Amino acid sequence: MPVKAFLLLVVVVSFALSAGGANFAASFGAACGSGVVRRKQAILLFTLFVTLGAVLLGKFVSNTLSEGIIPVEIINFNVSLIIIIAATLSLLLANVLKIPQSTSLITVGAIVGIGLGFGKINVRTFLFLIPMWIILPLVGYGLTLFLGRFFYPPRHGNLRLYEKIAAHEGKLKTFVMVSSCYDAFAIGTNNVANIVGPLSGGGIVSAGLGFLIVAPLFGIGGILFKGAFQTAGKDIVPLGVFTTALTCFIPSTLMIVASASGVPQSFVHLKMASIFAIASLKDGYGVTIKRQIAKRTLAAWTVSPVLSVMISFSLLKAIR
Repeated sequence: MPVKAFLLLVVVVSFALSAGGANFAASFGAACGSGVVRRKQAILLFTLFVTLGAVLLGKFVSNTLSEGIIPVEIINFNVSLIIIIAATLSLLLANVLKIPQSTSLITVGAIVGIGLGFGKINVRTFLFLIPMWIILPLVGYGLTLFLGRFFYPPRHGNLRLYEKIAAHEGKLKTFVMVSSCYDAFAIGTNNVANIVGPLSGGGIVSAGLGFLIVAPLFGIGGILFKGAFQTAGKDIVPLGVFTTALTCFIPSTLMIVASASGVPQSFVHLKMASIFAIASLKDGYGVTIKRQIAKRTLAAWTVSPVLSVMISFSLLKAIR
C-alpha cells in the first residue's frame, strides 16, 4: 500500500473514532448518566442508528462539503488528506481535553483553510451557513428553557406534573431511550458526512460506500473515548429522566432540519445548548456561565475550528 494511502486510512479511522467518542457523549451521555441505559447497550444502539441516518440522509451534507464550500475541481487526493489530517488533529485535542467538540465546524474549518490557500471560497454558502450555526443553538437553548420552566423550579403550580412523572417513570425512561436513538440517527444524517464529503469530493470513494464504511467506526469511538461522555452526562448539570428526554428530542429535531437543508451543523453545540439551558434553570445563569467546564467548552468551540483552518492552510502551503 502506498504511503499516502496508508496515511489516509490512518487519519480517516482516527477521525471517525474521535468523532464517534464526541457524538456518543452528545447522544447517549445523558441517558447513561441518568441510569436509563447501560453503556454497552447504548453503544450498539448508537452504531445502528448513526449508520441508518448516514445512509438515508447523509448525502445532502456530503454534497455541501464536497462541492459547496470550495470548487470541487481543486479537491484531489492530497487535498482530501490534508482536510482530514487537520480535522483529526483538532478533534483529538478536544477529546484529550475531555470536551465534546463539533466535528462539523472543525471539518468546515479545514476546508476553509484549503480555500484560503487556493484563494477560492464560495462566500454565498457561508452567508447561509453562518446564520444557521448561530440561530439553531439559540433556538435549542430557548425551547429547552421554555419547556423546562414548566418543571423548574419546583413550586406549588407544577406539583401535579411531578406526580404524573413519578407515576409514569417507566414510560418516560422508554421515551428517553427512543430520544437517544433519535439523537444517534440525527448525528448520522450530518456528522458522518464530515469524513465522507472530503473523500467523495476527492474521488477516493463514493458517498454511499463511504457512509457504510465510516459510520460503524463511530460506535467503536464511543468505546474508546470516555472523557467527553462523562462531561456531557455529569459534569455540567445532573440530569433527571425528564430533562434527559428534553435534551435529546430538541437538538435532534433541529439537527435533522439542518441535515435536510444541507447544513454541516454541530450536534454537540445543539446538545450542549440544551444542557446549559437546564443548568441555567436549576442553578441560575450566573452560576452556570462561571463554571470552569462552561468556560473550557466555550473556549474549545472557538479555538478548535480556527486551529483546523491554520493546520490545513499550513499543510497545503508546505506541499505546494
